[in-house]
Amino acid sequence: MKPLINNKIEIPFYIKISFLLVTIFVSISMLHYAQNLIVPIVFSVLLAILLNPLVNFFIRLKINRIFSILIVLILSVCILYALIAFVYAQLTQFSETWPLFVTKFTTLLNKMIISFSDYIDIKPQLIHDWITKTKAELLDTNSTIITQIIVSLGSSLSMVLLIPVYIFVFLFYQPLLLEFIHRLFDSNNQTEVAKIVTQTKSVVQHYLLGIVIETAIIATLDSAALLILGIDYAILLGVIAALLNMIPYIGGIIAVALPMMVALATKTSPMYAIYILIIYYIIQLIDNNIIVPKIVAAKVKINALFSIIVVLAGNALWGVAGMFLSIPILAIVKVICDHVEPLKPWGFLLGDTMPPILKLRSFKKKRVEF
Repeated sequence: MKPLINNKIEIPFYIKISFLLVTIFVSISMLHYAQNLIVPIVFSVLLAILLNPLVNFFIRLKINRIFSILIVLILSVCILYALIAFVYAQLTQFSETWPLFVTKFTTLLNKMIISFSDYIDIKPQLIHDWITKTKAELLDTNSTIITQIIVSLGSSLSMVLLIPVYIFVFLFYQPLLLEFIHRLFDSNNQTEVAKIVTQTKSVVQHYLLGIVIETAIIATLDSAALLILGIDYAILLGVIAALLNMIPYIGGIIAVALPMMVALATKTSPMYAIYILIIYYIIQLIDNNIIVPKIVAAKVKINALFSIIVVLAGNALWGVAGMFLSIPILAIVKVICDHVEPLKPWGFLLGDTMPPILKLRSFKKKRVEF
């Protein structure tokens, strides 16, 4: 009887790449369709990591672990619900006065365009018809959008009620989960696993705490500026601007449009809108050059290119929640890549460390000489 020979079967490259693409497509589809389950869990894990030092503080005061977790959760939930209640009440009032804003804004726009109608060679009647149509669309569309926001906030209460339960479970079973992570790997890799877990906790805690501090500072600065200018709903607009500012590189641009529109609709002079633009720009400079580098980005070293890409990808995958979650998730991915040898080039690619230009030039010169 002839011995069996194990011949290695080489899989063609096109089959490998096809399998990889199908796997990626299926994984992304699963993440999208299961977002109602996955998003609250991801939020809960990140918030549990953020609140864990506070729980440990109460435990060091000789308070039972369960009671320590409950104290932290009750304090956090009270603060969060107070913020949600304020924003909800202000948005309800804002939706009632939105038609007045639209009427004043379109009247101002009508005067501005008609005054320039001679220069752009368009009949005033055509402009009037277009403004009338646009005004009706603004009243219908934006009232619908505001109503959807209010309904969305109301429907999100179920998720907000569920997240504290998840956070409690993750905090209570933290030792079990950490032990499980260590047992997934053999003894030779325990040092690297411990480093990844420690750095992941550090990155998430610094980033989320920095975001909270940054949001509070920006909300205070924006609200104070709008109050000084006498803009209606100054605190609401300041809080919304601060929340939008949490969306990297995109939110800050969107945040300035709403107060400028309110200023144009409620103030007699359009200069107030210019003042808002200038003040918001100065606040953004302070945020980008002082607050973010010192408070938020001290531990999260992600370059702007991939930050923008993952924010847009997060929006496409999970909507607004995905935009908020994209940066901390990418930071965790980078920590893992930095400690796994085959993935270290990817960790370098995600980071913000630029190689010296002179080094690149000398390398190119050596290759040419070779």
